[in-house]
Amino acid sequence: MGEMTGFQLGVIGALFLSVASSVSIVICNKALMSNLGFPFATTLTSWHLMVTFCTLHVANRLNFFESKSIDMKTVILFGILNGVSIGLLNLSLGFNSVGFYQMTKLAIIPFTVLVETLFLKKQFSQQIKFSLFLLLVGVGIASVTDLQLNFVGTILSLLAIITTCVGQILTNTIQKRLNVSSTQLLYQSAPFQAAILFVSGPVVDQFLTKQSVFSHKYSPIVLVFIILSCLIAVSVNFSTFLVIGKTSPVTYQVLGHLKTCLVLGFGYTLLHDPFTERNIIGILVAIFGMGLYSYFCAQENKKKQAADVKDGAPLLSQDKDSHEVKKLTKNSLV
Repeated sequence: MGEMTGFQLGVIGALFLSVASSVSIVICNKALMSNLGFPFATTLTSWHLMVTFCTLHVANRLNFFESKSIDMKTVILFGILNGVSIGLLNLSLGFNSVGFYQMTKLAIIPFTVLVETLFLKKQFSQQIKFSLFLLLVGVGIASVTDLQLNFVGTILSLLAIITTCVGQILTNTIQKRLNVSSTQLLYQSAPFQAAILFVSGPVVDQFLTKQSVFSHKYSPIVLVFIILSCLIAVSVNFSTFLVIGKTSPVTYQVLGHLKTCLVLGFGYTLLHDPFTERNIIGILVAIFGMGLYSYFCAQENKKKQAADVKDGAPLLSQDKDSHEVKKLTKNSLV
């Protein structure tokens, strides 16, 4: 039971760190890009990953964690895949309306469920699927406005969905099958993610913004916000791998939509963004869906525990994703 309590605390800590750091970096980047005129999102992400790697390298040298060797081909392909998915998401935003981009992000959950069901033989109950449907409807109501379709944008969105979904599933699978921690996997893969974005970032950003990151005027306040963004990103990247490793890609996406609701709320409170009845209704529906997701996962977890006890199996073999989601409601009410 002591180990189980430690696991619970670790999951809660990972969820809290992910929400807090992600909301913080969205607010920081919004100020950097919207208010200070620094629009180079893909290049900024490559800097995030380079700072993350350097931070982890120092931590490794100071023996805060032990590096573990992973098959180089696996690490390189994994790093490139994640780097490409980030670039595709940014290109999707550039070629599509904001509303269609939000729909792209919403589509990641059902696609992940489909892939895990078909290829990993994971079972999702009808109750879980219904709660996810409510969540997606709520986030859609709150965040999706205009929907403008075009062929190139649609292709980029489909590629972004596929690469993001596969990348997150691999983040979970590699940690479990190769018995590596989130820190060890991030440390090994971050250089390759950073490299692909460091090379492609300036090209993608110039294509999307018609400006060059190299000729941009870097005022002291812009540099301060870039440094702050990179420091927060260390926590974001670490917590992303930690949450996916301890739970599942679907739960991580559910948590991501909680962040969307919080960002909308903070945007209204701190940045005075427009906020309508539609936003409020959508957020409430989304939170209700998260609550149902947490409840149904907790109920399924109890059934599995009872079955394990009946069969004489150890309680520690329970599904981590179902176990931790029981705590997600608390985060969703913060």
